[in-house]
Amino acid sequence: MTTKSAGEIDAWVGRRMRQRREALGISQARLARHLGLTFSQVQKYEKGTNRVGAGRLYLLAGFLGVPVQFFYDGLVSLPGGESGPEEPGTEPDEIFALESAFRSIADPETRDSLLALVRSVAETASPPKLR
Repeated sequence: MTTKSAGEIDAWVGRRMRQRREALGISQARLARHLGLTFSQVQKYEKGTNRVGAGRLYLLAGFLGVPVQFFYDGLVSLPGGESGPEEPGTEPDEIFALESAFRSIADPETRDSLLALVRSVAETASPPKLR
């Protein structure tokens, strides 16, 4: 795996920001107003051309209802300062699509049934754990 540059990590954080915003159905304009930014600044954050500062990332996480760590999920630190994808098969776009579809299910019983199904499939599809 190659070392991720600061620019690549900024782009990753921006993609996570956009994905979460879209999953919640929040416009860039609304997010910009909430954070006291211009619409174009939000676009720059989401493209990774501008870096989101720590304080702003904290406020952003609160508004989007996620922990700050959410923006870094999918990256891991490896020995020697390298970073790379978390695990094969854990694609953020797939996770967001699943989350968005799940949130659109209004009936709690249907959500519970779906969650039980997913857990069952995951349990049977996962390789056995080593002891």
